[in-house]
Amino acid sequence: MPRPSKYPEQFRRDAVELVRSSPGRPLREIGRELGVNHETLRGWVKAAERAEQDTTARGESGELSAGEREELRRLRSKVAELELEKEILRKAAQYFAKEMGR
Repeated sequence: MPRPSKYPEQFRRDAVELVRSSPGRPLREIGRELGVNHETLRGWVKAAERAEQDTTARGESGELSAGEREELRRLRSKVAELELEKEILRKAAQYFAKEMGR
């Protein structure tokens, strides 16, 4: 799990926008001005590009299609079913462990 960023989300968005609006300037220079490592800045730009590609792939609004909503509903139902089965098996295992311990 990645550690939380010490930079606020708005700062990161503004930094990415600055990079995009300054195509002739090196990342090192922009990073130095902002007090951010240039590789960190590069990562923010790449993450923003990936997020935009994901949104474009799903449509301009970023909403799920009818098929995706149906699949999500089906998968959530399946997860609930599997969690219930897991709970039943856990309780059965506890019961049998208790009975075997007598």
